[in-house]
Amino acid sequence: MPRLILVLGDQLTPAVAALRAAERTRDVVVMAEVMGEATYVPHHPKKIAFVFSAMRHFADALRADGWRVAYTRLDDPANAGAIPAELLRRAEETGAQEVIATEPGEWRLIGLLEDMPLPVRLLPDDRFLATRKEFETWAEGRKSLRMEYFYREMRRKYAIMMEGDKPAGGQWNYDHDNRERARADMFRARPPRFDPDPITEDVLALVADRFGGNFGTLRPFWFAVTRDQARAALDHFITHRLADFGPYQDAMLEGDAFLSHAVIGLYLNAGLLDAREVCRAAEDAWRAGAVPINSAEGFIRQILGWREFVRGIYFLEGPGYAQRNALDHRRALPAMYWGGETRMACMHAAIGQTRDHAYAHHIQRLMVTGNFALLAGVDPSAVHEWYLAVYADAYEWVEAPNVVGMSQFADGGVVGSKPYVSSGAYIDRMSDHCKSCHYKVKDKTGARACPFNLLYWHFLMRHRDRFASNPRMAQMYRTWDRMAEDRRATVLAEGDALLERMSAGAVI
Repeated sequence: MPRLILVLGDQLTPAVAALRAAERTRDVVVMAEVMGEATYVPHHPKKIAFVFSAMRHFADALRADGWRVAYTRLDDPANAGAIPAELLRRAEETGAQEVIATEPGEWRLIGLLEDMPLPVRLLPDDRFLATRKEFETWAEGRKSLRMEYFYREMRRKYAIMMEGDKPAGGQWNYDHDNRERARADMFRARPPRFDPDPITEDVLALVADRFGGNFGTLRPFWFAVTRDQARAALDHFITHRLADFGPYQDAMLEGDAFLSHAVIGLYLNAGLLDAREVCRAAEDAWRAGAVPINSAEGFIRQILGWREFVRGIYFLEGPGYAQRNALDHRRALPAMYWGGETRMACMHAAIGQTRDHAYAHHIQRLMVTGNFALLAGVDPSAVHEWYLAVYADAYEWVEAPNVVGMSQFADGGVVGSKPYVSSGAYIDRMSDHCKSCHYKVKDKTGARACPFNLLYWHFLMRHRDRFASNPRMAQMYRTWDRMAEDRRATVLAEGDALLERMSAGAVI
């Protein structure tokens, strides 16, 4: 009797747990493009095309390796529309009475599989460097969960950038070296682009037909869709851009969507790359003298530290995590997030490149689009769904802690010890956006005052009872208290007016 081996669109790894537990001569691999997964949020067309094309290429590779694959395309008339229904259909076809699956990265999908009338054996997803149990053990009894300490444990466990039991170079991180402002005249190699093959072209036509109305441009499409292409993208980054990644990782520039970033998160999160090989490649480049230690360490921390940490948080906190709203923010997401007009140069740039590339780097997500949503009091569920929809690397296990926790402080401080808010000064320091902006970043009040300036103080005053005693924020409240009373009144009144205009649909 065959068993059904479920492989999801973010599990495109030949050694994924479900495939390791299967038998080529006996079992049937089930893969399916279904509307239920393509529409639970309005995904960016590029994201849908990437996942579908990578799935089709992976299915062909499995067949070439001797597997029997039952693959359902989105436009197949027999498509049942959802993963559980597809499994039941395939079970009826094959006589299978059991499903083996690698645990999905979303509580939503885990619940769907657990409610199946057909027995489903869920196996741990051991592609990650920390197991769920290992993270739970690390977290148990701690008053606060901070990535830095978890990261150090992971460095020790995998002996990455270590000299015996000490961190390479004598420091665990080199953040102080990684806050330089980029210049527009600096040469930077761009991420490699891969021409669509006939399989991808078929997918692009399908996505254009079914999802052409979604936010985001579909073409040009240049993502890697196979393991070999993803590895080539990693090698290109290590050779040409990793050296400058460290100092400029927080920088932003008009007209430059990528700077020195790797742009491999979508390949990692879909399973085309392995976290171990990514970290080792960066470490090898440093040990060979090809890149400075601050760049190698800063990049590795994103993978070995932050990526593993947020996954641990997601499963530790449980199914309701993405719906948390500790600050009781209720405003609707402004239309500019879906391509509506805005006069803010930084928001225009971040949202514009999100539309065009299904990509923005971490500072744009945290300190521009995320910062504005937090300052404006936008409902974190709406912010969460937007990030999950528009980025090609977004799956709930990684996206929810980054947005609900890190960006929106909606988890009340599980991920971060303070809300990541700033005035326009931070954006001015780390970018050239303010030079061409309609607003004046130096203006604190008045018709041309930067909205970040007005909303920064408005946010702090709305939540003074919660944050005034936070050691990392107390100085800001002391600064406010030293302001003249009429100045404080003006700032709050203009902040109120800005939020009222935004709620009424005015262009901000």
